[in-house]
Amino acid sequence: MGVLSWIVLGVVAGWVASQITRRTALKNYLANSVAGVIGAFAGGFTANLVGRDPVLGFTLISFFVAVLGTVVFLSIFSALQPR
Repeated sequence: MGVLSWIVLGVVAGWVASQITRRTALKNYLANSVAGVIGAFAGGFTANLVGRDPVLGFTLISFFVAVLGTVVFLSIFSALQPR
C-alpha cells in the first residue's frame, strides 16, 4: 500500500473515529486527519505485531484497523488533555 493510500485511509479513519468518539482532536479537520494517519500507522503496526497483516491494500480490514487505532489514539489524546 503506497504512502498516499495510507494518508487517504488515515484521513477517512480520522473523520470516522472522531464521529465515533464524538470528539475532534483539536476541533480541527487537519488535526483529525493527522490523528487518523497516526492512528492508522499505530493500528497497522499493532496488527502486524499480533500476526495479522492488514497492509495488503485498501481493504475493509485495513480500514477497520485504521479506525480502531485512531479511536484508541483519540481516546488517549483526550485523556491527556487538561480540563
